[in-house]
Amino acid sequence: MPANAASAPVAIKRALISVSDKTGLIEFARALHARGVEILSTGGSAKALRDTGMAVTDVADVTGFPEMMDGRVKTLHPAVHGGLLALRDNPDHVAAMENHGIGAIDLLVVNLYPFEETVARGADYDDCIENIDIGGPAMIRAAAKNHGFVTVVVDVQDYDAVLAELDANGGTTLPFRQRLAQTAYARTAAYDAAVSTWMADAIGEAVPRRRAFAGTLAQGLRYGENPHQQAAFYVTGDARPGVATAQQHQGKELSYNNINDTDAAFELVAEFDPAQGPACAIIKHANPCGVAQGATALEAYKRAFDCDRTSAFGGIIALNRPLDGATAEEIVKIFTEVVIAPDADEDARRIFAAKKNLRLLTTGGLPDPRAGGLAFRQVAGGLLVQGRDNGHVTRADLKIVTDRQPSDQELADLMFAWTVAKHVKSNAIVYAKDLATVGIGAGQMSRVDSTRIGRRKSEDMAEALGLSEPLTNGAAVASDAFFPFADGIEALAEAGARAVIQPGGSMRDDEVIAAANRLGLAMVLTGQRHFRH
Repeated sequence: MPANAASAPVAIKRALISVSDKTGLIEFARALHARGVEILSTGGSAKALRDTGMAVTDVADVTGFPEMMDGRVKTLHPAVHGGLLALRDNPDHVAAMENHGIGAIDLLVVNLYPFEETVARGADYDDCIENIDIGGPAMIRAAAKNHGFVTVVVDVQDYDAVLAELDANGGTTLPFRQRLAQTAYARTAAYDAAVSTWMADAIGEAVPRRRAFAGTLAQGLRYGENPHQQAAFYVTGDARPGVATAQQHQGKELSYNNINDTDAAFELVAEFDPAQGPACAIIKHANPCGVAQGATALEAYKRAFDCDRTSAFGGIIALNRPLDGATAEEIVKIFTEVVIAPDADEDARRIFAAKKNLRLLTTGGLPDPRAGGLAFRQVAGGLLVQGRDNGHVTRADLKIVTDRQPSDQELADLMFAWTVAKHVKSNAIVYAKDLATVGIGAGQMSRVDSTRIGRRKSEDMAEALGLSEPLTNGAAVASDAFFPFADGIEALAEAGARAVIQPGGSMRDDEVIAAANRLGLAMVLTGQRHFRH
């Protein structure tokens, strides 16, 4: 047992309650009061409790100072912090409490000013500053430090656990207090992380010297990428529509890989404005194996599926429009892990209900592909942090560099392929025709290899579909980065491609453009690349 910790359960005789989120407050306080607990409180919490007829002692009566400075100063006082920090088994501490009239506080119940919610609603700078809690974190840290004797509660979902602990043991046990203390420190850390992240953005500090990250457990996972790895899913509180905010209607619990792939699928399909028509993306191991637009969601799904039917088995399907019954009927013809869409109609839900292992997620909206934000990745001893890849080009941004001009249809297919390539692991090559992928090469060390893989997949599908030639014939192609040599262009021409979109910027651009001219390809440059590792 840690030093300075009670070995027997600690009875709760006196509690200090000061909460912004008053969910369950009245019921919890009544249950404490019924167990003989004296309740101290502040401000709105004290009023809410007193309005029910409950006996409440104002903290101001304990400290001898009124709340002042618009509530900025009310609990920062030795009568409060001494009651939280005093070691009950230390004679000097006990004597100091007696000499200064400090009463012990056995239970602290605090949730903080709603800073994250204030930022989320777009409040101005001064309003955000006023919603930074000072006294709350100070009390939480004090109580958590003294968890040998003090119970600290920062989450409303722990109210019932506290009451159950009191009923079972007549007080709180050390392991119980330790768990709550750990939660308390994580909460103050997350709170400070939210404040520091907001302030960095507010003052335009793109690369602050210190940066903090925090999350709240959404669910424990059976395992990680592999069965021998422990894993859990934590959410940041970001309201961006996606797997973290979605409602799961059916199916077994999502796995680590499901969550990762579903996020990749939904972020990809969100690139296609639903006002411009339905779109569907099918993902396998974080790479698209088929993406298409169509007149209907059903048509978009079928066209995406026909890019690579083999890889689509056991994949993740994302739609940019609500799922309908006809599309659901087609989807259930093969095994699918997850379907995510902004919504789903009753017919679709009924059809999926017969597939108990198929997960259906609805999000209520699409993430904004142009929005900023941070992405980070762990490396040994640190974190790599970058802005979200929200890069976007329009037709007006394109630079045509070949003798042959792309046709309007080729331009549309080039823009479509470019959008998909942004979400394909590098080196990425995407063949597209009539706003559907017809071959994808991903994650290769050589761009030429990606070119060949995409061609081979198209040839395999042409054979499976009974086509006379692969759909790469006459296709438009996107490359996520420049071609370092002309061999990549030559490989595309061999596959039958007719138009290419790429960033440009190679020291051999002239050689690559000359090869495109020699082979009769149209080529446009974006000036922007989309590596995805």
